[in-house]
Amino acid sequence: MDYDLIVIGSGPGGYVAAIRASQLGLKTAIVEKESLGGICLNWGCIPTKALLKSAQVFEYLNHAADYGIKVDGGEVDFEAVVKRSRGVADGMSKGVQFLMKKNKIDVIIGYGSLKSKGTVSVKISDGTTKDFTAKNIILATGGRSRELPNLKQDGKKVIGYRQAMILPKQPKSMVVVGSGAIGIEFAYFYNAIGTKVTVVEFLDNIVPLEDEEISKGLLRILKKQGINIMTGSTVESVDTNGEGCRVNVKTANGNQVLEADVVLSAIGISTNIEGIGLEENGVKTDKGKVLVDDFYKTNIDGVYAIGDIVKGQALAHVASAEGIICVEKIAGQNPEPLNYNNIPGCTYCSPEVASVGYTEKAAKEAGYEVKVGKFPFSASGKASAAGAKDGFVKLIFDAKYGEFLGAHMLGLNVTEMIAEVVTARKLETTGHEIIKSVHPHPTMSEAVMEAAADAYGEVIHL
Repeated sequence: MDYDLIVIGSGPGGYVAAIRASQLGLKTAIVEKESLGGICLNWGCIPTKALLKSAQVFEYLNHAADYGIKVDGGEVDFEAVVKRSRGVADGMSKGVQFLMKKNKIDVIIGYGSLKSKGTVSVKISDGTTKDFTAKNIILATGGRSRELPNLKQDGKKVIGYRQAMILPKQPKSMVVVGSGAIGIEFAYFYNAIGTKVTVVEFLDNIVPLEDEEISKGLLRILKKQGINIMTGSTVESVDTNGEGCRVNVKTANGNQVLEADVVLSAIGISTNIEGIGLEENGVKTDKGKVLVDDFYKTNIDGVYAIGDIVKGQALAHVASAEGIICVEKIAGQNPEPLNYNNIPGCTYCSPEVASVGYTEKAAKEAGYEVKVGKFPFSASGKASAAGAKDGFVKLIFDAKYGEFLGAHMLGLNVTEMIAEVVTARKLETTGHEIIKSVHPHPTMSEAVMEAAADAYGEVIHL
């Protein structure tokens, strides 16, 4: 055998799994067809946050007078914004290269697939193919932008998230189809830098996985920012024959035609499970996902799968956690299975959205009698000082035992605050323990303590 473990795919699932395997003494190799770090580091999580930061800085400049500072009006150098984003992504990818060397992991550049149990076939860029053997193989091939039959991407006028990061020039107008995290983040970014943006969402609420109150709160704020949002609507067709796009949208009140320079399809992801040897080797799949047990073993001994291609949320931090659990099990340790109901979800528009656990509706449907506490940032001293009074924290507890069921946040930096709740829920903390945990003043995070206090009728600052 060449290796103890070969990982196919170097995204946040694959490269983290490889590093943990090396730490545990496994001779490890990783196969990557493009750039180390996968979609997340190169075309997803990291470069989008760089774009969003540029938009946020531009917004600060435009509202500098609100902070008592006089600034001559700035303008967006779109090319420079994109260049900065790419530079951040390249730097992170180089960081993964360093981690591979540091952990003595062999990097094999090429398209990897499962040839047979214990063998990975890699097609190198020069067209040749080389086989490598391993006792264990982890498939971590990730996902790509999902396409609908009536919304085919041409990469120029109808685009996916990847093209949205590197457009040659800023569009004057854009239609974003889908209002999940990807759609909302790009809608916020382009609107903030001056593009006229319309969001079309099939469901009745934007960010539809979030608690309904968060969805409605964010909707009000985004509309106030100037984004046109059409819920309960579907894109029937896109005509790209003219200079721009004519988008036929079906609404409850009949069809409307929107005109835009570009249409961004942000309707989710498709898994990369084609052409990696699953069918040929009898690896079981269902509805585009590889079937695995709680420790990511497939039905074939020695073959595992993690990340977007298996059950659970298609999020970078989920893939990383799955990779660590998987290799610890391979190495003979006894890891706990991942609790998919304690995974934080984040949307990095401004204000941000963060949540974990049950929504109020889901908690009630699960049979819980609930206590709900809310604290608006309009009552927060830190939020007022920061000029960021939009949003609130909403916490949900089981009325009987005080179990911390869920948290839902809308506001400045809430993506940094949600980890407190994830940790508290992991430790089976109750509402009373949150109330008695002294939070620093003045901070945005005080809102967590205050919301818990509100649930139990003890809130001070409301």
